[in-house]
Amino acid sequence: MVAERAPHIGVVTAYNDMLSAHQPYEGYPEQIRRDAAALGATVQVAGGVPAMCDGVTQGAPGMELSLFSRDTIAMSTAIALSHDVFDAVLLLGICDKIVPGLLIGALSFGHLPCVFVPAGPMSTGLSNKAKSKVREQAAQGLVGRAELLAAESQAYHGPGTCTFYGTANSNQMLLEAMGLHVPGAAFVHPHSELRTALNTEAVKTVLSLTRERRDMPIGVQVDERCIVNAMIALLATGGSTNHLIHWVAVARAAGILIDWSDFAELSTVIPLLARVYPNGSADVNQFQDAGGPGFVLRELLQAGLLHGDVDTVAEGGMAAYGHVPSLQAGKVLWAPLPEVPGDDTVVRTAAEPFSATGGLKLLEGNLGRSVIKVSAVPADKHVIEAPAQVFDAQEDLLKAFQAGTLEKDFVAVVRWQGPRANGMPELHKLTPPLAVLQGRGFKVALVTDGRMSGASGNVPAAIHVSPEALGGGPLAKVRDGDLVRLDAVAGTLQVLVPEAEWAARPLAERSQALGEAHGAGFGRNLFAGLRRNVSTAEEGACTWMP
Repeated sequence: MVAERAPHIGVVTAYNDMLSAHQPYEGYPEQIRRDAAALGATVQVAGGVPAMCDGVTQGAPGMELSLFSRDTIAMSTAIALSHDVFDAVLLLGICDKIVPGLLIGALSFGHLPCVFVPAGPMSTGLSNKAKSKVREQAAQGLVGRAELLAAESQAYHGPGTCTFYGTANSNQMLLEAMGLHVPGAAFVHPHSELRTALNTEAVKTVLSLTRERRDMPIGVQVDERCIVNAMIALLATGGSTNHLIHWVAVARAAGILIDWSDFAELSTVIPLLARVYPNGSADVNQFQDAGGPGFVLRELLQAGLLHGDVDTVAEGGMAAYGHVPSLQAGKVLWAPLPEVPGDDTVVRTAAEPFSATGGLKLLEGNLGRSVIKVSAVPADKHVIEAPAQVFDAQEDLLKAFQAGTLEKDFVAVVRWQGPRANGMPELHKLTPPLAVLQGRGFKVALVTDGRMSGASGNVPAAIHVSPEALGGGPLAKVRDGDLVRLDAVAGTLQVLVPEAEWAARPLAERSQALGEAHGAGFGRNLFAGLRRNVSTAEEGACTWMP
């Protein structure tokens, strides 16, 4: 009989060396074991979860597995923790679907204390603006594969997350706002001494939740206030539109119901405090240098725009997340941030924001409900009215661009891209050609039941249109030449067709060939059951709802 029992930590890791952001995790279990042993605890890697790169799969069949990988990760996390031998959990994950999936899975074991352990961004390489310019030139055929590869290699050149403010880095901002990180851990570089020390702090922190019995299991911590704090952080920084799907699902896993109207209402009172690419020219390293998540959270807290009384893994509540860590004599110490930002072109105080309202907007009308990332779109492009050009696949739009038939004002309606149709892929391949056409002076916009995430660029894009076309949504009624009005000021998305005519117009049907093409090959057949059972985008595109 064992008279005394040491605390036992389970590690769930998304390590692979396919993703630059997750490559640093290779050595983390060894460090965690060493740190835990020094503190009288034991560790086991409970399991690994899959992690795919949306950047690599853009425009390829693998992208149609992307959204559903989130729920696969959640299920994998549950399997890892099913042994029921752990006192606490460290969760190693960063990128797009990985963090929401880990969080959903962890919430199904709500009795366990949990701490997320990030790995940080890569150092700054080729600027995001320069990278985008080369992509646009490649789309026009002005540069070849060699030039494109050289630019991509300069942009994505080392370990760590991509340096733009997409879904991966938005994940880290939201985890800080939820109090699930060691404070200030989000954007410290991989392999730095401070990063190693913060990993040690993560072990100490999760053990403190077990030993000191602070009554801090994740199921208690993630309450309504915690979810609202995450939503506020997203809006205040103009973060990824993917989180209007993912955090709806996270909230559901915590027993909380939110929808896009909740985001829209918050957006009317939450100021925009950060401009990070694609909402500005700075990358996440410049964001961190200017004050980073800590500055934004401190400003929101002082302005009364954040719930400060939430439980956090760190002692001191949300106030602790307005401090910045540094390594002094081998020890991590936290200090208050300056009252003024390091660079006011990147972050601002709540008293002098970039905008009085948040970075995301809900659009409603006879085309359904959708969202737009207004913080990335120039003000003179917030209202677009032009004839529809309907495409049943993103490849069709790319072919039309290459053929030169899109040299005009138009709204690209790309349908059959929702969760039920083909897994709701991101459509980033469409950003360069649409940006080129906008740069030539044409009025262009995108309307789709697919996704664009945090890197949608400066082309107005009404995305996540719900209900989707395959679910009987009105996108299936649109015809070439219909006048479409996207109004991000009024918050409307309308096809300007007489009401009686619109009501009587039949829904188009997806061709059998198109359905078959997107239902098999590259593992897509294995996800057929998920496509049949998935909820709507606004309900979180969940495959596990009863």
